[in-house]
Amino acid sequence: MILALIYLSFFSFFSCQNDLIEYEKGDVKVNIEQGDEWLHDFPLFWGINKKNPPQIAIWLEDTQGHYLSTVYATHKIATQSWLSAGGNRRKEALPCWCYARGVKYEDGLYLPTKSKPLTDGLSGATPRGSFNVKLKPSGALQKFVVKVEINHSTDFNEYYPKSAKEGDANYSGGKQGSGQPALVYAANIDLSSGQKTFEANLIGHSSPDGTSGEIYKDLSGLTTALHIVKRITVNVQ
Repeated sequence: MILALIYLSFFSFFSCQNDLIEYEKGDVKVNIEQGDEWLHDFPLFWGINKKNPPQIAIWLEDTQGHYLSTVYATHKIATQSWLSAGGNRRKEALPCWCYARGVKYEDGLYLPTKSKPLTDGLSGATPRGSFNVKLKPSGALQKFVVKVEINHSTDFNEYYPKSAKEGDANYSGGKQGSGQPALVYAANIDLSSGQKTFEANLIGHSSPDGTSGEIYKDLSGLTTALHIVKRITVNVQ
């Protein structure tokens, strides 16, 4: 019944292709603007790094915090397509979204697998710059929350080091883990208000080791992660 309240059409393009998205009156556009740390050096081998964009999930909740539907998730987490993860399922990547969905898989974790990936049409390649996502809520859905979770792999700093051990408060998956935990942004949308633009605010970070879907408000240990995104807005057409 919850999903019946929402009709979602999803389109995602790189920033240079945003003019290809056609919007009609009543459509909702989630606009994510890249920050200075959008591309992150991911180590490959022999000291060679690759510039990687972040992992992202966008989903809707009702005003009571109940999960409604996923709008978009990047391909790697949606299909378990991690490279050089050393068998790590990367439960620390986007745990708030994973636990919000509430889908438990055969290994006891809450993120999609290769054999049971996220439904086609909801995932896509990680954009290498600013991008838009389009959705069309049904007329019955007037008030809802858009949440965005974003995270880099191997984004280590002094507080979240590669050397942290499993069980430590700052452990984030080991040498191929997240480093700094994922950040969660939220925008409260009221389509009946007449307001056309809603700002998504940073509400905290996810569980560093991915063992819960909790949101932690203390951001004092975060550095570069705070600059992955410059701004997130939700615009009503």
